[in-house]
Amino acid sequence: MSNSRTNYSAIPEDLERDLPKQVPVYKKKLNLIVGASIIGITGAIIVASTIFLGKTIEPEPKKNVIMMISDGFGPASETFARQYYTWLGERDVKTMLPLDEIHVGHSRTQSSSSLVTDSAAGATAFACAQKSYNGAIGVDPQEVPCGTVLESAKIHKGMLTGLVVTSRITHATPAAFSAHVRGRDSENTIAEQQIGHNPLGRTVDLMFGGGVCEFLSNATLGSCRTDTRDLFSEAEDQFGWQVIHGQGSRQKFDSIEKDVDLPLMALFANNSKKQDTGFFLMIEGSRIDMAAHTNDPAAHVHDILEYQQTVEMVKKFVEENPNTVVISTSDHETGGFTAGRQIGDEYPEYLWYPEVISRVQNSSESLAEAWSLALLSQTTTDDYLTQVLIESGLGIKDVTKEEVQRVKDWKPTATCTTIDLSYIFADMVSRRALIGWTTHGHTAVDVNLYAKGDGTEALRGSHENTEIGDFIVDYLGLDIKDITGRLTKDSNDNSFGALDHKLGPAVYHG
Repeated sequence: MSNSRTNYSAIPEDLERDLPKQVPVYKKKLNLIVGASIIGITGAIIVASTIFLGKTIEPEPKKNVIMMISDGFGPASETFARQYYTWLGERDVKTMLPLDEIHVGHSRTQSSSSLVTDSAAGATAFACAQKSYNGAIGVDPQEVPCGTVLESAKIHKGMLTGLVVTSRITHATPAAFSAHVRGRDSENTIAEQQIGHNPLGRTVDLMFGGGVCEFLSNATLGSCRTDTRDLFSEAEDQFGWQVIHGQGSRQKFDSIEKDVDLPLMALFANNSKKQDTGFFLMIEGSRIDMAAHTNDPAAHVHDILEYQQTVEMVKKFVEENPNTVVISTSDHETGGFTAGRQIGDEYPEYLWYPEVISRVQNSSESLAEAWSLALLSQTTTDDYLTQVLIESGLGIKDVTKEEVQRVKDWKPTATCTTIDLSYIFADMVSRRALIGWTTHGHTAVDVNLYAKGDGTEALRGSHENTEIGDFIVDYLGLDIKDITGRLTKDSNDNSFGALDHKLGPAVYHG
């Protein structure tokens, strides 16, 4: 789950846009990042034939896999986004979103330890093609490291590999493809392994995302590390990374040349056409899940629509680049979302109100942070709360005295955080829109499975989430068992510093 280190930006105002069209540069979030990375990370396809002993030998085509994960996105959320998009543009009810056009089946999500999975176990199922327990990062149920499809793609096939996320790069999903720790909260160690401190060396060529604090020395303001190690320096000096982060990152991103040497850890952007090889790229719409955790319908739908735009871009890339497949699915559903909520005991009306969602300008999380900062600086006023945060931020002009008092009664403590306050803001919107939520966490729901490209007919129907990993292994001809052997061959290896960290009673949020 998100914490105070990572907040939503304002929700875009230019809502009435067609998904397939390009959006203004300043509005491109995940799809801008992905656009640069997909174009750059692709190796050229060999088209020439080789003459040998009088016979024409066609070189084996380079294959690419784009694994997309819509974290926390269940079937009800797809309906919500489609209906909102249709209503917003006054479109025909037959309108489909980009994912609708490539729907092939369902993925069953339970982990080895629970009927309800978390992101760590869900992503490990994709990456290692086997079930594991909630909280597991690239390890099996016996807490033994398991080889991942990303690692095999790099080690066995020499492919370019990338992770593109809208969360921390050390968060559960990207971590499960690129690290091996017993508990997902060991993000300091995940960061170390991601840059190259593991028995396999560096296996990732590109990382875009957040989570700078996990790489900074604890002597640096804003660090999340418990030691003095500067992982950015280690990444550059020991593993050849190029690092872009911090103030001015966007300007640096825009100035990156199209042809740069890998690895580039920009936590933003990269482009390379030099290497004649295929690629494995994992893209996660991370904050779909985080909005659902806070039961924020407006942030949830906007993150879904951004993900849909990315899907449209990827589909076009697949069409233009043979031997590329895209697989899109969710690790789990979050929030127990329903479009249609019964308020009170009367027989419900069969409707929900998109117009309420359309008026929201900020996420509940960002508004909670704003009120918290005002409390800290002792600058809170009734007008600031009702006019700036609620009326302008949420688009609510009929706020009740009871709702205002709920916000004013909130006080930050060790057990009552800004996340709790964000629930209050989010519920104001949900109640008016008749949007329902049953939980702040995950649910045991089968999620949709989408695919496009040659060979993806094998994914039609209902599958365990591990079978998605199996498909990638077969399609690329990988050997994750060999990777597992390399990771575990020396039981005295200290590269997995966090593997002596015993999984405690902590509740994990994905």
